[in-house]
Amino acid sequence: MRKIAEIKNDKRLRIVDSGFDGMACYINDKRYKAPREMAIIASWAGGWEHVSVSLRNRCPTWEEMCLVKDIFWRDDECAVQFHPPKNEYVNLHPYCLHLWKKIGEETDLPPKEFV
Repeated sequence: MRKIAEIKNDKRLRIVDSGFDGMACYINDKRYKAPREMAIIASWAGGWEHVSVSLRNRCPTWEEMCLVKDIFWRDDECAVQFHPPKNEYVNLHPYCLHLWKKIGEETDLPPKEFV
């Protein structure tokens, strides 16, 4: 994950709350005619870096998730979206997606030709 100070200084973020283990903010994606505001909750406790991304009336797009990944993680880092077994789902918001990275570990990836 990028340094917290670097994330907090990103002009695309409007931070509404911040603590020692996370933050809540909004990203106003101005690449579109009608800007889209994404609600973000980020945390870096419990051994995981985690960012949840939600919009009011739909799931985030691939491009929007890429924007969030670029804001919170460096280009050389891998963050993933998990699809756990259904009996482990915790669905508190119908239009929320999550990015995760285990702190201090590299994520195994399939061969580049397969991705």
